[in-house]
Amino acid sequence: MPLSLIIVIVLAVAVVVTLFKTAVIVPQRSAFIVERLGRYSCTLEAGFHILLPFVDRVAYRRTLKEIPIDVPPQQCITKDNITVDVDGILYLQVMDPVKASYGIDNYLMASVQLAQTTMRSEIGKLDLDAIFEVRESINAAICGAVDKASDPWGVKVTRYEIKSITPPQSIRDAMEKQMRAEREKRAMIAESEGERQAQINRADGAKQEAIAQSEGEKMRRINEAEGRAQEIRLVAEATALGLREIATAIATTEGGADAVNLRLAEQYLAEFGKLAKEGTTMILPSNLTDIASVIKVATSVAQKK
Repeated sequence: MPLSLIIVIVLAVAVVVTLFKTAVIVPQRSAFIVERLGRYSCTLEAGFHILLPFVDRVAYRRTLKEIPIDVPPQQCITKDNITVDVDGILYLQVMDPVKASYGIDNYLMASVQLAQTTMRSEIGKLDLDAIFEVRESINAAICGAVDKASDPWGVKVTRYEIKSITPPQSIRDAMEKQMRAEREKRAMIAESEGERQAQINRADGAKQEAIAQSEGEKMRRINEAEGRAQEIRLVAEATALGLREIATAIATTEGGADAVNLRLAEQYLAEFGKLAKEGTTMILPSNLTDIASVIKVATSVAQKK
């Protein structure tokens, strides 16, 4: 093979390798930090770029996407001296790739460590019962602390979430007993409230029933009284009408008065005779002339007829 051909092939391979080394394609939502002779030169954004061979090199590759970081479980001591295991997840995003590259060596590890120390500090301010109630405020406090510390690193902490809070087994058993007692207490209260309401309803029903019965009895008595009054009035009116008819007949009929006297005399003698038959002892009127006058009247009336 001619020497010239070998030289051409070597040069072609060198050119290809050089182009391969100097051509850089930056993906979307990424940034490459370029150093020229060991010093920062520029930041490459998404797209195709050509570097100076043997002079420029890509020193750091940073993603601009939001990064979730798992915060390992750690032991924290509460205000009431209870040890709990707490873990969480941290979300952050690189806002300035230059600061993220030269401001700190490893911003991911630094953010996790800072989140853990802030977590221990926040948990130490609260009692065990309060931790489960103020998880949102704890998350906000950790997020604020880490975000403030990471600002010189060009990193933005978007949010922090506590995944789990695990107290010791003895505390979990005590909490289970407490929750069971609370549930039983609420059940007893609900049952007593139901019984109380049932008694109130029964009392109201008995009251309404008594009122209805008394109203019915009142109406019955009123109706009976009105009926008796109506009966007495009708009997009185009928008696008065009969007496008026008798009086009219006596006054307008010839011999009416004599007929009445005769009728009275007959009844008088009949009753007097019954009295004499029914007993061995007979009580006579103090004035016996009355009997004679009655008999005389009756006899004179009979003779006239």
